[in-house]
Amino acid sequence: MKYLVITSKPWESCMTKNSKWSYNKADHNWKSSEMLLRNLIDIVSKGGNYLLNISPTGTGVIPEPSVERLNEMGQWLRVNGEAIYDCGPTPFGREVGQYSETEKDRSGKPMFIPAWKWRATTQPGKLYILLFEWPTAKMELPRVQSKITKAYLLADRGQTPLMVIQAESGVSVSLPEEPPSKIASVLCLELASN
Repeated sequence: MKYLVITSKPWESCMTKNSKWSYNKADHNWKSSEMLLRNLIDIVSKGGNYLLNISPTGTGVIPEPSVERLNEMGQWLRVNGEAIYDCGPTPFGREVGQYSETEKDRSGKPMFIPAWKWRATTQPGKLYILLFEWPTAKMELPRVQSKITKAYLLADRGQTPLMVIQAESGVSVSLPEEPPSKIASVLCLELASN
């Protein structure tokens, strides 16, 4: 299996909230807040910067659908922004997807097939797992090099510790039955300094 290589070179993904780069009163093809946030999470987990276009009208007014999406993104970031701002890329990489052994793109190269269950970001002493799909009972992760000292959900202000089993083969974290967010719930793993 070939997996995506996460680069350390700076890069940026420029996107619009609908179909056009400039204001167009006929463009009602708005991306959902969920899609915009998942794009942000995906890009940050790969070490990139997300440039999200905001197109005001000719009189300088930001269209209401744009305001709504920005407010919804802001609400999610108030709770989970620690897993986005100033974060480094995933230490894993396999969670983003893999190249197909059979499907080819237009140029005949293996096609990349993305996976959308979860992403990871990093800060010194912390590993964040951003869950798009809530697993039943446990989150199974690849091996983590550093010792995990604590696990909790960012949405839990009390930082109630979650049970962690860390082994050479990988990490298993017990989760509550319900996710704190329908868009992406964030599991924080605190790591011992080596």
